Amino acid sequence: MIPAQAARPVRHVRVVVVGAGFSGIGAAIRLRQAGLRDVLVLEKGAQLGGTWRENTYPGCACDVPSTLYSYSFTPGAAWSRVFAEQREIHAYLRTTAEQYGLGDVLRCGVHVREARWDPTAGRWLLETSEGPYSASVLVLATGPWHVPRPLDVPGIEGFAGPVLHTARWDHGVDLTGRRVAVVGSGASAVQVLPAIEARAAAVHLFQRTAQWVLPKPDLPVPAAFNRALDRLPGARRALRAGQYTLQEGFGFAFRHPRVAGLLEVGARAHLRLAVRDRGVREALTPDYRLGCKRLLTSSTFYRALSRPHVHLHPTAVTAVRGNEVIGADGSTAATDVLVTATGFRVGELPLAAGLYGADGRTLHEAWDGAPQAYLGTSVSGFPNLFLLLGPNLLGGSTSAITVLEAQLTYLTAALAHLDRGGHRALDVRPGVQAAHNAAVQEALRTTVYDSGGCTSYYFSASGRNTFAWPWSTGRLVRRLNRFDPACYAWGEPVGRKRPTTREDPLTIS
Repeated sequence: MIPAQAARPVRHVRVVVVGAGFSGIGAAIRLRQAGLRDVLVLEKGAQLGGTWRENTYPGCACDVPSTLYSYSFTPGAAWSRVFAEQREIHAYLRTTAEQYGLGDVLRCGVHVREARWDPTAGRWLLETSEGPYSASVLVLATGPWHVPRPLDVPGIEGFAGPVLHTARWDHGVDLTGRRVAVVGSGASAVQVLPAIEARAAAVHLFQRTAQWVLPKPDLPVPAAFNRALDRLPGARRALRAGQYTLQEGFGFAFRHPRVAGLLEVGARAHLRLAVRDRGVREALTPDYRLGCKRLLTSSTFYRALSRPHVHLHPTAVTAVRGNEVIGADGSTAATDVLVTATGFRVGELPLAAGLYGADGRTLHEAWDGAPQAYLGTSVSGFPNLFLLLGPNLLGGSTSAITVLEAQLTYLTAALAHLDRGGHRALDVRPGVQAAHNAAVQEALRTTVYDSGGCTSYYFSASGRNTFAWPWSTGRLVRRLNRFDPACYAWGEPVGRKRPTTREDPLTIS
């Protein structure tokens, strides 16, 4: 039981969703549409938005076309750019929550500290910053891009100037006329460097690994074009379908490494046209197959690196000494502001160490450094728990929103089966989960994710690919559209009468 100093009243909710980003907001909407009214979304931040609330660094934008990176049930969203920027995406989430009337189910500023499965009651018992809750169903919508990865090198604690992680940007720091070091070469570095270089006196990019970068066809969307889409029946859905097909083309290449070589030709041409210096081009050319790491798109990154006051250091950072950043190759850069574009701890679910399953083990202990689930959604030993955007569901091509909506279809189908059978709980069978993950790992062997010759955040510390889905997105959607009760063990049937309010006489002591 959750420890407490004295017995306290517990609020019971049918479904508690943890997190209010794209996943949590989408879950609340779809659950309500399925007729489930007793839903509560708990968000530890001061407002909704998830990663689009927290990442406000200059240049922050989506690298999936806006029409595809949005809910299919809000097809009328009129985006101002082909690839929306952070502010517009965050505003879209707020507007969507208001449009669907989520004000009464969303609780911001509430931190879920711990959750334990109570097999007797058939409920999750939650300890939060505003007191205890219980829930028949727990949905984790905390997302993989949540826990920032800091730059952990000797001497960084003694750096005299500001240290800005891209996910924790301080807009009070003025970069005008200052010497800036950017550490990292992934998606956030490719976006932030072109956005800040014009203001800075000097910019030093420390690149541990070269990245494949394709041009980004980002253009403003004229208001007249949006009006035309609104007038033509089915136009927005057709545009979304076209963008989906294009993204799936990248996915096909990633599943067939030889085809990925054709994309490499385009990426090399993009590099050659933008960077005239042969030595810099060689330093920016990867030695692994395209798609092995997250594919990056930018039409400004290479041009920014060609500016005379921007300097490339093709080396990892090994230390900080005073105001100097020191590379593994011995190079140094005098720095006033240090920007760490070092990404996230993708495989670390924020609540995993405080989430106790049926046998008393935490999810962190059950995973033992290698997260896995059945269809990225259910974890054996953790009844009535659903992960959104869980292990082995994503990749380098598709929109996370497409995957999310398929999972929400699966979630509502699972809850419908619970209701129809009058069961208290469902728990995916261990053999089903093991067989699924064995098939996933076997299929990944021939994809560029596993055979492309690089290391990436797709892999856990144990060397297991815990991020990528090895087949097409269409196959994933079809699998998630078919809920199979035989894959689950079901709790003993109980009466169909359920609490109708969030107040429940249950107490925890």
